Amino acid sequence: MSNRIFCLLGKSSTGKDKLYQSLISDPELGLHRLVPYTTRPIRTGEQEGREYHFVTEEQYEALRDTGKIAEERSYPSVYGIWRYFTVLTGHVDLDRYSYLLIGTLESYLSLRRRCEETYGPGRIVPLYIEVEDGERLARALARERKQEKPKYEELCRRFLADTADFAPEKVRAAGIGAEDTFENRTGQFDRCEAAVRKRILQKIRE
Repeated sequence: MSNRIFCLLGKSSTGKDKLYQSLISDPELGLHRLVPYTTRPIRTGEQEGREYHFVTEEQYEALRDTGKIAEERSYPSVYGIWRYFTVLTGHVDLDRYSYLLIGTLESYLSLRRRCEETYGPGRIVPLYIEVEDGERLARALARERKQEKPKYEELCRRFLADTADFAPEKVRAAGIGAEDTFENRTGQFDRCEAAVRKRILQKIRE
């Protein structure tokens, strides 16, 4: 048995949040939350401490200055700089638990370097979720329409940014192969979930 940090990766609107909630509530997997932080505004339907810890710029700076941030990314949204980051210090115990978080390709690579330094190689596992771009855009638009104040400009910016951030050559360079990649087509969530769950159990039982 080997505890791991499992990192759900993928472009926006690929169903990572739904998949995360399903996996984290599975008692057989026994995964613990590793909740990332962000300075972006909370969205309708989100909850503090579930999708993210929502903090101010000042709180981010305090965590950074005390060296508690394991990795971070900053994105220039149309509403200003939005920061996303992960804190590992003090609440991660890989001797006892496995963890699940949602991240980007950039955050996965940064966390992998940090984990290798702290715990040794192979302790962080990517779970890359794919959706065809047209289907993904339709999902993103439907989700944004449900927001109290839809941010369509930001939706477009993020869609294009994801295309660059998750370019196939970058995914390959990160060492993410077919065994780490799962397609989440509309109407086939259960199939995707089952495949991801099988991969998690395989890695925990190694």
